[in-house]
Amino acid sequence: MLKKIKQAKEEWGGELSVLDNWLDARQKLVVLYCELAGLPPYQQEKRCLPKQEVITEFCQQLLDYASTGHFEVYEQIIEQSRLDGVENLKIAQELYSRITTTTDVALNFNDTYAENASDKTLLNFDHDISELGQVMESRFEREDQLLEVVHLHHTIR
Repeated sequence: MLKKIKQAKEEWGGELSVLDNWLDARQKLVVLYCELAGLPPYQQEKRCLPKQEVITEFCQQLLDYASTGHFEVYEQIIEQSRLDGVENLKIAQELYSRITTTTDVALNFNDTYAENASDKTLLNFDHDISELGQVMESRFEREDQLLEVVHLHHTIR
C-alpha cells in the first residue's frame, strides 16, 4: 500500500493542496494500520492486542481521511468530471459509488473499536483489522482511478 501511495503522490501531488494533504493523510493512515495490524516493520515477537490509545488514534485518522475524501476531494473531482463531459461524469459517479460502500466498513470498525472495546469484542479484532485492510486497499485503488479520470482529461483546479 505504501508503494502505491508514493506513486499517487508522484502522479497527482502538487496539483492541489487539499489533494496533497489528503495523500499525506492516506500515508499516515497506512502507517498506523501497519502498526495496529502488527505488519512489518511493526511486527512484535509476542502477539498481543494493541493498546486502546493506538486503536483510538487509528480510528480517528480513519474517520478524518474518509471525511476529507467525501466532503472535500470527491466533490471537486465529481464537479470537474461534470465539466469534462457526460462520459467522465458517469465513470466518476460509478467509482464514487464503489468508494462509498467501503465507508460503511470503516464506520463499523470505528463504532466497534474506537472507544474502550470489550474483551469479547476484541476477540474479533484480528479478523476485523484484516478485513478493514482489504477494504482500505480496494478504496485506495478506486480513489486513484477517480483521480486518474480527472487527470487524463483535465487538471484538477
